Amino acid sequence: MYQEERLLKILEYLNSNSNMSVHNICELLDVSRDTARRDILKLTEQGAVLRTHGGITLPNFKDTIKAYRERLSAHSEEKKNIAKKALSFIQEDEHCFFDVSTVIRYLAESLNKRVTVFTHSLDNLEILSVENQVTVHSIGGCLHKNNRFFYKPNCTEYFDGIHFDVAFLGAAAISPDGLYYDDEDDAFIKQSAIKQARSVIVLAEHQKFDHISYFRGANLDDIDVIITDSLPPDNYINLFKQYDIELILI
Repeated sequence: MYQEERLLKILEYLNSNSNMSVHNICELLDVSRDTARRDILKLTEQGAVLRTHGGITLPNFKDTIKAYRERLSAHSEEKKNIAKKALSFIQEDEHCFFDVSTVIRYLAESLNKRVTVFTHSLDNLEILSVENQVTVHSIGGCLHKNNRFFYKPNCTEYFDGIHFDVAFLGAAAISPDGLYYDDEDDAFIKQSAIKQARSVIVLAEHQKFDHISYFRGANLDDIDVIITDSLPPDNYINLFKQYDIELILI
């Protein structure tokens, strides 16, 4: 079992239990104590868990290292510049999908064209609700309060019959096999939107390359354009050429 798979199982356990010991990890994953300690170290470095005496626990939302508001301010200038470039890919009267992402939040703030936007992001809905030229559709459903998006089990049915000229996606992590996200429901919504889109454009800061997240929402061959702020590692350059992905640096 790869480390990413083990980390996911640990987080799933913590979502149902208040804490987890090294012994619990060894039993759940059938691994050595050394492997369990390495997994704890990785999750701690990412800010996903807090160390306790003999184990780990999930942080309170107010204490989460990368809480939404902090993520929004992190690398804000890079995100604004990426969003500014992405705006040039939107034409009047198009239908667009806007992902839930801090960088796409900046795209929503700068949008001043006559377009129709579908989104599951609470922040995008709030921002676009006062833009007279933009027609906004909410995917709706249950609100995920921490990550500020709506989701529902039948989102595939919701997207049936809707065509997007372009879908704008963020990313929690970019790996050689695709885009990854922290929440399974969120990743599933992105998968559904991609199937209905003529063009898929990813907006992501360079720190997202080789980062770790848990649920794949897109394969590399789903993507048409990636807009980022710095050149990614060489292996990605080769993959982008292989999958005919246009790489744009701002």
